[in-house]
Amino acid sequence: MARLLKNPIALVGLAIIALYTLIVIISQFWLPFDPLQMDVAHILESPSFRTGHLFGTDEFGRDILSRIMKGTGISLLIAVSATAIGATIGTFMGVWAGFLGGAWDHWIMRLADVLFSFPSLLLAIFVMAVLGENTYNVIIAISIVYIPQFARVSRGAVLAIKNNEFVRAAFSSGADRRFVLSRHLLPNIMMPIIVQSSLSLSVAILLESALSFLGLGVQPPHPSWGNMLSSARKVMMLAPWTAIYPGLAIMGLVLGFNLLGDGLRDILDPRLRNIK
Repeated sequence: MARLLKNPIALVGLAIIALYTLIVIISQFWLPFDPLQMDVAHILESPSFRTGHLFGTDEFGRDILSRIMKGTGISLLIAVSATAIGATIGTFMGVWAGFLGGAWDHWIMRLADVLFSFPSLLLAIFVMAVLGENTYNVIIAISIVYIPQFARVSRGAVLAIKNNEFVRAAFSSGADRRFVLSRHLLPNIMMPIIVQSSLSLSVAILLESALSFLGLGVQPPHPSWGNMLSSARKVMMLAPWTAIYPGLAIMGLVLGFNLLGDGLRDILDPRLRNIK
C-alpha cells in the first residue's frame, strides 16, 4: 500500500476509477432525469444550465448526462464480470498446463492458439452471433476472448518458477500437487495476473462499447456508451455533444485502468523497482 501511495501513475488511475465508481453508486439513488424518458419538447437540446440538461439531450429528448451515468454501471459490470471469469478460467488452464506439462500443456496451448488466431473483436462478434444479443452474452463473449490471454500469462509464470528450489523442497517434504499449487505456485504468480487483469479491464470497456455500437451488445433503450455513440452517428454533425460526451466517458475509464495497470506493474515488478 505504501508503494502504491508513492506511485503517481497508479494514484491517478485509481482516482479516475474511484470517480467512476462513485458515479455508479450515485446513479443507483439519484439521476438528473429519467434516462429512458423521451421528451419531444427538448429534442437535440444543447448543453445548458438553464434547462438542467448539462450534457444536452439526444434525438429523442433524453438527458445525455443521465444516460451516461446509468451506462457507467452497465459498462463496469460487464468489464469486471468478463475479466473475472476470463481470468479465473484462463489462469486455471494455464497453471495446469505449465505445472503438469506433457499432453495437458500441448492441448491447452493449442486451444489457446486457436482462440488467439481470431482478432479479439471478431471473436467476440462470432460468440455474440452464436449466443444472441443480451448483456449476459456480452460478458460470456468478452470472457472467452480473455481466456487464452490469461492462460498464456499464468503458464509462463508457472514455468518460470516450478523448478525453483523451494518448489522441489516442498515435493521432497512429501507435499502433494494441490498443496504445492495453492501454497507455493499461485501466490508467486499473482503479480502478472493482477497486472494483466487491470489492463484487460480497459480493453473490456472498449470491446463492450464496440459490440453495443454494432448493435450486438446492450440493446436500446437501455443506455450504453456504445449504443449512445451508435445513435449519435445520425445527428453528430447537427448535435456533436451526443457523441462527444459518451466518447469522453469511454476514454476516461479506459485511461484510468491503463494508468492503474502501468502503476501496478511498476510497483509489483521488482526488476522495475530496482531500475528506479
